[in-house]
Amino acid sequence: MSLLEEIKLEKEVSIFNLDGKEVERIELPSIFYTPVRPDLIRRAVLALRTSSLQPKGTDPLAGLRTSAESWGVGYGIARVARIKGGSRAARVPQAVGGRRVHPPRVDRKIREFINRKEKRLALASAIAATAYRYFVSKRGHKLDNVKSLPVVVTDDLEELERTHKVREVLMKLGLWSDVERAYRGIRIRAGKGKMRGRRYKKPKSVLIVISKDRGIVKAARNLPGVDVATVDILNVEHLAPGGVPGRLTLFTYSALKALDEKLSKLVRR
Repeated sequence: MSLLEEIKLEKEVSIFNLDGKEVERIELPSIFYTPVRPDLIRRAVLALRTSSLQPKGTDPLAGLRTSAESWGVGYGIARVARIKGGSRAARVPQAVGGRRVHPPRVDRKIREFINRKEKRLALASAIAATAYRYFVSKRGHKLDNVKSLPVVVTDDLEELERTHKVREVLMKLGLWSDVERAYRGIRIRAGKGKMRGRRYKKPKSVLIVISKDRGIVKAARNLPGVDVATVDILNVEHLAPGGVPGRLTLFTYSALKALDEKLSKLVRR
């Protein structure tokens, strides 16, 4: 496939049923005409990740709770504070029990901020990137059996309650090969993170965007790399993990309609 075909945006999008057959064609929602801005998407992901960081700091008086005083000059020794009744140094960083040299500060800037309109535009831009084969394939997703992008299915998908049924739908839509790619990519993390509750690293696979959870969340949560998000909680990191746009995304028709109504005002066609 040529680069022009990969970056081409079709004017109509197909809606598939759970058997993978096309049941309807609708006009492509206006949200997919949003310009793809990788720079803005990266900023939004950074702001989202740093917002969960907790400020860390030390007690301002740590190492200083002592009555030690300096002897002053004229004794031929360093003028550091020394314990009364002895000559042992205190307070200073090089002394046992002394203060730290550069302790972490709670007022240190650890969070990146982004304007509200920029964040919404980044979300719309990340959604638009899911319709381009160029961005989706660049992330490493398998698109050999995918008929069209974006992938849209009927709302019956939200009612599935068994994992094997979700697997069958993904196979009929041509998305299962990407789930297998994520399964083959699961590996043990290097370093001490193995002992801290994050032993495995798992690649990202299909993102399922729904309007309402009617059983699909529990049904799909055990599939490797597969995430499910409702329209209300959908954010940039769901659509562009690591700040890289173009995640392979499956929309239900109601979710696609809700997203278009929510963000279509940001689009300038």
